[in-house]
Amino acid sequence: MIVKEILNETVLPLAEAKEMLQLTRDKVKKRTEGEVEEEEEVRYERRKATEHTTKFAKLGAEKSRALINDLLKLEKMKEEIAVRIADLLPKSKNEVRAVYAKERFTITEANIDEILDCIVKYE
Repeated sequence: MIVKEILNETVLPLAEAKEMLQLTRDKVKKRTEGEVEEEEEVRYERRKATEHTTKFAKLGAEKSRALINDLLKLEKMKEEIAVRIADLLPKSKNEVRAVYAKERFTITEANIDEILDCIVKYE
């Protein structure tokens, strides 16, 4: 597939990606046989992506998006970090610190506790 122009770029949690992959798979099944043959070359990539999202998506799409929205209300929270937290669902303070390891700022214990409290609500 040749991409000529990127129209929009957003960060998606695994649960939403899983849902999108399932919707596209259902649409491909409904097409006529001639159109399905055109989709054969991306079948391997789509299958691998579906396997990955099925294996690692821990929440549903709605719960995942609700958790991200709650996390975005906290201070020092970027959308990319919120999505990463929603995908990983860290259980301990050290796991939350690992998510923030590449950031240029340090996170306080109070912020870590708020993040863990948000995660507990959605598990």
